[in-house]
Amino acid sequence: MRLADSHCHLNYKGLAEDQDAVLARARESGVVAMLNIATREREWDEVLATAERESDVWATVGIHPHEADEHPHIDTAKLLSRATHPRVVGIGETGLDYYYDHSDRAQQQKSFRSHIAASRETGLPLIVHTRDAEEDTANILAEEMGKGAYPGVIHCFTASGEFADKALELGFYISISGIVTFKNARDLQETAARLPLDRLLIETDAPFLAPVPHRGKTGEPAFVADTCRFLARLRGMDAEELAEATRENFHRLFAKTLTTP
Repeated sequence: MRLADSHCHLNYKGLAEDQDAVLARARESGVVAMLNIATREREWDEVLATAERESDVWATVGIHPHEADEHPHIDTAKLLSRATHPRVVGIGETGLDYYYDHSDRAQQQKSFRSHIAASRETGLPLIVHTRDAEEDTANILAEEMGKGAYPGVIHCFTASGEFADKALELGFYISISGIVTFKNARDLQETAARLPLDRLLIETDAPFLAPVPHRGKTGEPAFVADTCRFLARLRGMDAEELAEATRENFHRLFAKTLTTP
């Protein structure tokens, strides 16, 4: 299989200490493309450095909703200034998280809209995190889409089937993580089984959410192969076919990966 891990955090604790070995294991498992996601401004340089060093790794710039209170100065202009880097292929991750409420909801929404504006202006895909905030996430995405189209993906999808349909209607892709392999993820499995193949991505969100049979371990990009095999069985597909389709979807959505050195 030749796979794309559409969302990982190679510079997070658990992976950063042995990044070369982590990348080697990913490549041995068939991973040929990895998107290294930024969540705080202080990470941007590190995330970019990895992407500059590794030809199969790309980067994003963004502020996670948990960090919105700590980054009131990160506006659209700041994001645009870093998005010109040839290895930056996406904006985020951004979005809304009302489960933990680590940041004020109004500030999360303001940051989210700033990221959307940067996505719209650059044409780079928006990477959306949403937890316990379906209604506000859907409303903001739709309202902002009315101001001008922008591409994007709902990462680590765990929301309702209704939210999936709304995201698809807006032209978004949906990325499935190792959570789909968990026994208690029946609703997610039902949604993942029916998502249109041409809008489907897979990810690890490493070092988090290691799929079965690695559950409880530190997640890493190599494990995207296990999620792919599980999802293929769920959908009644050959794993090679799903790997190929999701990899092609990754490069179609993150089109800058095909043009950057």
